[in-house]
Amino acid sequence: MTVTRHTTRTTPPAALAGGVVGLVVLAVISTMVGVAEISWEILWVSRIPRTVALVLAGAALAVCGLLMQLLVRNRFVEPSTVGTTEAAGLGLIAITLLAPGAPLMVKMITAALFALAGTWLFLRVVRMMPVRETILVPLIGLMLGGVIAAMTTFLAFHHDLLQTLNSWMTGDFSGVLRGRYELLWLVAGLVVIAFLAADRFTVAGMGDTFSTNAGLDHRTVVAVGLTIVSVVSAVVVVTVGVIPFLGLVVPNIVSTLVGDNARRGLPWVAVLGSGLVLACDIVGRVVRYPYEIPVGTVMGVLGAGFFLFLLLRSAPRAD
Repeated sequence: MTVTRHTTRTTPPAALAGGVVGLVVLAVISTMVGVAEISWEILWVSRIPRTVALVLAGAALAVCGLLMQLLVRNRFVEPSTVGTTEAAGLGLIAITLLAPGAPLMVKMITAALFALAGTWLFLRVVRMMPVRETILVPLIGLMLGGVIAAMTTFLAFHHDLLQTLNSWMTGDFSGVLRGRYELLWLVAGLVVIAFLAADRFTVAGMGDTFSTNAGLDHRTVVAVGLTIVSVVSAVVVVTVGVIPFLGLVVPNIVSTLVGDNARRGLPWVAVLGSGLVLACDIVGRVVRYPYEIPVGTVMGVLGAGFFLFLLLRSAPRAD
């Protein structure tokens, strides 16, 4: 497995402030775009909650991508490339079959536990590999995710839940209303925890031996990081569905700007993640106006292209 390069680049605070201003502009545009005429009721019930949900989900998923890349020490991983989101979907199908009337919090907890188990399984498989090539690691994650997704689809088909599964597996904010997105505030708290522990995650990303010699409990830090990733993935899937590749694209862009230090990079990752999701939402609402293309679809197209670019750039070239 490739060791993450821990470099630091200096960026002026004004640059981050400019990013925040750009984020605010995108948020205002996203709030104003829509089919219905703008009124206070529409803003309060639908537009503002949708924009807040976009910002929270984008920031949290991007931060999760950064944490996974540090802890796995591979810049190609994120929740949708290691089976985490697929495992969360399997958990949702399982709790729906076992307890159809379970409250939303129970579904979220179940999805988080399944997501944590799926992430742990991925790490176990990777550690069993005799050779840990940089490109091979995410491919194993994609194959594992494919197996989990196939199991989930089989269960959904057998029990006539394909439409329900599709609503979870497609990142769509069109149904976000006041009273139906507040669970996302939980991920904001987890992002704060990630920022407070940023230095520990940076040291843990240097490897077990280095972090242990530095006096850090490597296993505990990894467990905390993976728990944050699993809970965030579960909350986002339960609330708005899957947004693929966001945690892959944003951290790789930020690392070229500010380096691999988590404390320095986390604000950038959060701002850029929210901005990218807002931009995808605006594109999805404008391209086929008055119809909408789900944010997950737009992000999937952009993210898949970026993923392919990274793979081709990192592939060994023949002499």
